[in-house]
Formats: sequence, structure tokens, C-alpha cells
Amino acid sequence: METVGVVSTGIYIPESRMTSKEISDKAGIPLEVVEQKMGIKEKPIPGEDDHTAEMGIRAAKQAIEKAGIDPKNIDLVIYIGEEHKEYPLWTAGIKLQHEVGAVNAWAFDTALRCGTTIMGLKVAKDMMKSDPCINTVLLAGGYRNVDFINYQNPRTRFMFNLGAGGGAIILKNGHHKNEVLESHLITDGSFSEDVYVTTGGTKNPVTKETLEAGLYQLDVLDPPGMKERLEQKSMENFIVCIEKALDKSGYRKEDIGYVAMLHMKKSAHLYVLDQLGVSHDKSIYLENYGHIGQMDQIISLELAEQQGKLKKGDIVVLVSAGIGYAWGANIIKWG
Repeated sequence: METVGVVSTGIYIPESRMTSKEISDKAGIPLEVVEQKMGIKEKPIPGEDDHTAEMGIRAAKQAIEKAGIDPKNIDLVIYIGEEHKEYPLWTAGIKLQHEVGAVNAWAFDTALRCGTTIMGLKVAKDMMKSDPCINTVLLAGGYRNVDFINYQNPRTRFMFNLGAGGGAIILKNGHHKNEVLESHLITDGSFSEDVYVTTGGTKNPVTKETLEAGLYQLDVLDPPGMKERLEQKSMENFIVCIEKALDKSGYRKEDIGYVAMLHMKKSAHLYVLDQLGVSHDKSIYLENYGHIGQMDQIISLELAEQQGKLKKGDIVVLVSAGIGYAWGANIIKWG
């Protein structure tokens, strides 16, 4: 069986920034809480032209250039960005395919909130293994759910880290570098209606009144209840996904060379590393980026490459959690 490898990655980070001081002032919370507990020094926010799919297109063009491939040789485009995009009821993957010149590919959108990249890599690899016509896959998308944050709503405080950006990954069948190994995902629907935008769907359509009341923004309906049910389960599920993905790949926690982790509060980030027995320098804390959803793992990989943290033969773990709730991990054998 041919190996599936990561040929290249690409990221797009908007120039506009929101600092920890601005978050502190807007939310009325101490600066040290924003910086130390939430772990945010600054985060990118979208500029006027930084639309969701557009940011994915910019990242994809960078990944294609780095890979040195002809976009006509891409067989499949998977949109891994957010549902909140340029237009509702719109397949962003088809637009992305067109804009990068992947004229011989077909495209579709996929969604698992901040778990989408992890899930997308598994889907792409499985499709490549089962269909001999799919040899080169582009996964790309953008994220700007920061648009749904009301800094005066303390119920959504754990989402004050949301930012904006785009990411892309190119996979190739028979590529013997950066081999994509196995994955493990967990979803738990008991949390499916804990965090969502209450207005704008079929249950509560948008009206003048709901817009004026700010009900188009993200909300948490029962914060203490969710925290109580989620806190321990979430940390356990992170570890389970990583351990099972490693086991399926023929490795153990002791083999981990780098962890590309989503941005979350500093204590949670360090807890996961400590539970794995991984030294803190084998991961990058995204305090200057905040949480750019499912782009975090791609950003972390690029930063690790730039900082020389990825060595040939390293076992790299990509790990995420997404509202809904979903947890997932992929294993990549680097180099």
C-alpha cells in the first residue's frame, strides 16, 4: 500500500491585530487574566478583504507554490474552513478549486468545527487509499468566528481567544516524506446544544428584533452545567484520542517528538503535555495567534518547521477539540 504524505502547508494570517489590552478593556477583565490564564498576548482579526474562503484560497496558493506542483494535477479539493463564510448555502470548496486553477479536480466542503482539519486529513487519506484516481489532495479553508464574539458576554469568555486566518495542506499518494499515519476521533452529542448561535437557523430565524438584541452571536446557555460536565471529560478525551491514534500507528507516548495543539487556556495546554509525558518545548503555545479554529494545527506545524522543532523521523501529533463536542488526533511521521 502506497504511503500518503504531506507535501506542503500554507497559512494566511491577517495583518490586523487585537491585543490582550484591547480584550481586557472590552471585556472588563484584568490584563493578567487575559495574558496568563487565557494565554492571549494578541490575535489576528479579519481586515476588510479577509473573507473566510478567500483566506483559504490565499493559504492554498502558498501551499501550491511551496509544493512546486501544477494545480491541474490536483485531483480533489476538500474545504476544511468554517461554515461562516462569504455567503450562506454556498460550497466554498468549488470556489477554492476554481481560484487556485485545480480545473481537473472535484471539490466538497466538510465541517466538524475546530476538529475539521483532523477529520479532513483522515477523510482525505481514506479516500486516497480506496480510490486510485485520487493521488493529490488539497485541503484548505479559512476561519473568522471571531465575528460571533460579544466581549460583554461573560458566558462566552472561554472563546475570547477566537481569531481569523486561513490554512492549507497538500497530500500526495506515494509521497514518502511526512507520512500521514493513523487517526482517532471522538464525538459526544450530549454537548451539541451547549454552545451555538441561537438565531439564524430554522428554529429562530433572523428578525429585526433578534438582530438588535445581538442574538446572532455565539452563546453558552448553561455555563456552570457545561463546565461541570465537560472539564474532566474533555481532558480525558484529548489523551484517549492521542493514545489510540499512536497505538493504531504502532507508536507510544514516549515516541512523541512534537505536538501541534489547538490554542486553549495555558493550564490546559500544559496539562495535556504533562499527561503525555512530553516536555513543554515539544509544542508551541499560540499566544500570539489565539484560536484560529481548525487552522491551529497547520499554524503550529509551520511555526515548528520555522523554529527547527521538527526533525527527520519525529512522530508528530496533531490534536484538536471542536464545539459539539468533538476531539481528534492524527499522527504524522515527519521527514
